Amino acid sequence: MACDEPPALLSIFMRQNSSSTSSLDFEPDANYKFVESLEERYKCTYCRLVLRNPHQTGCGHRFCQQCILALRELNAVPTCPVDKETIKMHEVFKDNCCKREVLNLHVFCKNFPDCNSKVILGRYQEHLQQCLFESMQCTNDGCQDQILRKDLKEHLSQHCKFREERCQYCNTHVVLIDIKNHEKNDCPDYPVPCLQNCSQIILKKEIEKHHAVCPEAEVDCPYKQYGCHVKVKRGKLAEHENTALREHMLQILDKNSRLEERISDLCKSLECKEIKIQQLADAIQKCEKEFRQYTQLFGNNSNLMVSTQVLASHLDKSAHLESQVKQLIQMANQQQSKLDLRPLFDTIESMKQKIALMETYDQRLVVLEDQSSKHDLQINIHKAQLNKNEERFKLLEGTCYNGKLIWKITDYKMKKKEAVEGRVLSIASQPFYTSRCGYRLCARAYLNGDGSGKGTHISLYFVVMRGEFDSLLLWPFKQKVTLMLLDQSGKKNHIVEVFRADPNSSSFKRPDGEMNIASGCPRFVPHAVLENTKNTYIRDDTLFLKVVVDLTDLEEL
Repeated sequence: MACDEPPALLSIFMRQNSSSTSSLDFEPDANYKFVESLEERYKCTYCRLVLRNPHQTGCGHRFCQQCILALRELNAVPTCPVDKETIKMHEVFKDNCCKREVLNLHVFCKNFPDCNSKVILGRYQEHLQQCLFESMQCTNDGCQDQILRKDLKEHLSQHCKFREERCQYCNTHVVLIDIKNHEKNDCPDYPVPCLQNCSQIILKKEIEKHHAVCPEAEVDCPYKQYGCHVKVKRGKLAEHENTALREHMLQILDKNSRLEERISDLCKSLECKEIKIQQLADAIQKCEKEFRQYTQLFGNNSNLMVSTQVLASHLDKSAHLESQVKQLIQMANQQQSKLDLRPLFDTIESMKQKIALMETYDQRLVVLEDQSSKHDLQINIHKAQLNKNEERFKLLEGTCYNGKLIWKITDYKMKKKEAVEGRVLSIASQPFYTSRCGYRLCARAYLNGDGSGKGTHISLYFVVMRGEFDSLLLWPFKQKVTLMLLDQSGKKNHIVEVFRADPNSSSFKRPDGEMNIASGCPRFVPHAVLENTKNTYIRDDTLFLKVVVDLTDLEEL
């Protein structure tokens, strides 16, 4: 038949089609979107898709290379689907002209409209290899994420769970999802807490070394071999040794006593073996004596056989006894070497010396503790005296001797709150004097008020105190006193109250106690005036009070 092509001809056809005249190509069965409508002449007669490696038959129709081969495999006598003409394989040829035209057709990128590129069909795959909107799998091993090419760099550096990161402790490159596992199990520089309730944080590679010195690690008592089975933290080991010193000494003595008893038992056992050896030696001598007697007795006897037998039996007995003696001597020597008691006695003597030395140390510790307690008592007495002197020096440094007191009250809000809550109702100033040997005076303030001014005013009082020179001064106190709240703006808008001491009041007589009853102004200044932000009596939570004593007609000693 005309359509039956010889195998050699079909082989030539395959080789012809397998060689490419151009590096341009495209993937079949893809849904390409052409810029212009695809003409019929560029469509395969069989699959109706764009021609890939077009071949033309003898009847003038074009097929894809794979389509023409498929027709050949499906039908022994392939026919053209258009005109039903028999396709003769030797008449089929590769249509390179058509192929060039097809490869130069313009198509849209499949990622349109994100990508608005228009490329020729032959460069389509090449474009997809570079298209920023092409979806591609992450390049990190183990990651299955599909990422747009334009986002790949950011994904690899910031979002991918399979990216490699440096361990912050040992700088090893580790996959991100494994980094926690690496830090806890493999990283030698990972900081871990000590397992002994110790507050220290140690590198994992140093943990064993730390445990050898960790003060929180539990260790055996050094006297365990003597019977102390206490486990104690290393940091408190010295304290345990000091507190259990007596028990340790008793344990050592007890063990020494048991060793001495054992030594005594071994000595007795050795003496028994020596006696037995001596008995065996005596038996050997007796056997030798009997042997000599038998020799003399049977020397001239004609019955030689009997004497020979008797002699042989005695010789056997003698040899047996001799071997037993040798064994006993050897055992005795071994026991003696084992029971070489000199090192043991030396050790016991050394321990006794150490015990005696530790007892003397214990006595010295008691004496030193007693001395330390006495020294601590003396130091506390000196500290108390120094604190008193320091307070007195501060008072002396701030003391005025001209009848004037400027009193600086800091932390006003806190002190007023304490007064409102009833914790500290009043505060007193440092003492001041009318002269070096004059009246001793002070001021007292109730920041939340007193008497009629309670809750609404500051109350300010003048107080006469007991002084060192009261017996030389004139009594009662009769001077004029001025109480002032100072304005801190520099405008001198001070609030002033003046009164003269009443000679008939007990507040101004010579003090019987530490100080007299205070006298002054229970409604010295209202809180509303003092705390008004337009006024400048308080700045930085601080106010200043001034007390002035009129020194007119006051004789100076």
